[in-house]
Amino acid sequence: MVEEVNMNSFGKNQPEKRFSAGGIQATVWKNKVKDSEDTYQTVSVQRCYKDKEGNWKHTDSLRVTDIPKANLVLQKAYEYIVLKKEE
Repeated sequence: MVEEVNMNSFGKNQPEKRFSAGGIQATVWKNKVKDSEDTYQTVSVQRCYKDKEGNWKHTDSLRVTDIPKANLVLQKAYEYIVLKKEE
């Protein structure tokens, strides 16, 4: 199941939307074009895990078993961006 997290703040470097499947997240970022009112979106992917001490860590390295979940959250991010542009 993909968890969809709505982000309401749109400041500099603030996430617009996040999709999660297990420990894999795809985050949609809203960016402003310098010296313009135009915006564009980028997407980042990361894996969340706990280290030996139980602290949460994040990495952009994926294990082979993470790839299907990464595909899923990236597809959801793509759908979100495309459907939002059509509105």
